Amino acid sequence: MLRLIFFLTVFSFTASAQMKLTIEQLKSFISSSKQMKHDDKKVAEYLRKVKMTEKLDNSVIDELLANGAGPKTVDVLRDLRDASRDLPGPRPAVAGLKVNAPPPIPLPLKAEQDKVFEQAKEFAVNYTKQLPNFICVQITRRYYDPSGLEAWHQSDVLHAKLSYFEQKETYQLMSINGVPPKLDMSMDKVGGSRSSGEFGSLLKMVFEDKSHARFQFERLGKLRDQLTYVYSYFIAQPDSSYQLVYEDKQDYRPALRGTIHVDKETQVIVRLTLEAVDVPPSFPIQGTNLTLDYSFQTISDQQFLLPLRAEIKSRSSRLLTKNEMEFKLYRKFGADTSIKFDDIPLPESQTKEQPIK
Repeated sequence: MLRLIFFLTVFSFTASAQMKLTIEQLKSFISSSKQMKHDDKKVAEYLRKVKMTEKLDNSVIDELLANGAGPKTVDVLRDLRDASRDLPGPRPAVAGLKVNAPPPIPLPLKAEQDKVFEQAKEFAVNYTKQLPNFICVQITRRYYDPSGLEAWHQSDVLHAKLSYFEQKETYQLMSINGVPPKLDMSMDKVGGSRSSGEFGSLLKMVFEDKSHARFQFERLGKLRDQLTYVYSYFIAQPDSSYQLVYEDKQDYRPALRGTIHVDKETQVIVRLTLEAVDVPPSFPIQGTNLTLDYSFQTISDQQFLLPLRAEIKSRSSRLLTKNEMEFKLYRKFGADTSIKFDDIPLPESQTKEQPIK
């Protein structure tokens, strides 16, 4: 069962250090706030805690106003302009030679699109049957934002030993913020937002016949230096088996949409995204987005495609939560279970989609 479980937690936190923004970061924040339909008042409240590192002038404010900044936001921008009048202006872009853009890579013919998709579907349907029994480390970094503006505060870091045996996942909580848990503490008792089903359930849910998913080729992509075919999908609410659970009291199976990224050379799925849509307004969890990356890992001298990283964002009323999960140190089930943790995040090159050249 693939589930997202959300426990409403009352977070206590002190005021963080004043955030500093460049002009480009300010523009990006205003643009993102508009796309996510953040309330003008809340955007203004957030910007009151910001300090500029570069001079903000009227031309930038006019540009942001033209791009949809609300009146309360503009009032705060004018205050930031006055406070930054003695700062140096943003550094100009370095002028360079104008180079003709290379011609775009031609899209694959429909026959090729269909062939790659069928190979990926066969792989997904049989995925869990090919997995060995193994153990690995799951590191979960959890964040929250009570403002609803994606101004994230870290809640905690969980280390767990994940065992996969006969196509079933079990978790053993090893530490919370580096401290061993109490004897009766388990992943189910930690509280906050958590998920399960990353090892196979998600792929199976999207591709199984009862989901009646509708797929469509969208574009070419590039991930971890490999060319990918990107397909979109949609699963209607009556056919969905993805479960949102709120405080173990309410649950709902939403309609789903997302994408799959298929490696052109190996024709296996290297990324899957999911978004819950058309959730009833009365249900506490109003938004969920998930991105799951796969990569080849070595277990007993054999290569298996296994989860690399997952990110889940959820919204309950104004409260946003984000879980970043990494999977490391894969090894054969039954091997030496001593685990040495590290908190070094994966480099951005392993998780960010790259431009196609």
